[in-house]
Amino acid sequence: MKPFSQAAENNKGPILDVLRDYLTAPGDLLEIGAGTGQHAVWLAPHFPQVRWTPTELPENLDGLSQWLADVPSDNLAEPLALDVEGDWPTQAYRYIFTANTFHIVSRPQVELCIRRVCETLLPDGRFLVYGPFNYHGTYTSDSNREFDLSLKARDIAMGIRDQEWVVERFAEHGRELIHDHAMPANNRILVFG
Repeated sequence: MKPFSQAAENNKGPILDVLRDYLTAPGDLLEIGAGTGQHAVWLAPHFPQVRWTPTELPENLDGLSQWLADVPSDNLAEPLALDVEGDWPTQAYRYIFTANTFHIVSRPQVELCIRRVCETLLPDGRFLVYGPFNYHGTYTSDSNREFDLSLKARDIAMGIRDQEWVVERFAEHGRELIHDHAMPANNRILVFG
């Protein structure tokens, strides 16, 4: 039975609405941590000018591949194995997208991911990151506070990241925050370029 994420099902429409403003030019997109693949199979057909390549940890590729096989799209590439701490594609990408990843990996892994994204992104490229963020060290809602505590109970290295900290990490690599979009369920999409 293929994996299923209710959260991915819930947020795919609002994510599509934001991506429409940014995925306008033809180019290649790398999705980091594609999870089940529900975002990839839903979003890719809406952007026929974009070659969408989903990635996942090697141990999660089977579930992702099931979704891609069941819902094929002409512009959806075969998934790649990608561990943030391992080898990255040598290709440069116009777009890089990730959803719900920064809070499930450690701070050093987020920093490494940002560095590698900045190295992999074309100079005029865009990186879009979806998920919950804190502002000025403060939770944006009670539900985010409870979610953060549940993450830390699973693994102390996990946790909701401060938006300002993420913006500073990108600035260290010459990339700036272009827009910060409010999303349903106390999430955001941060767009860097």
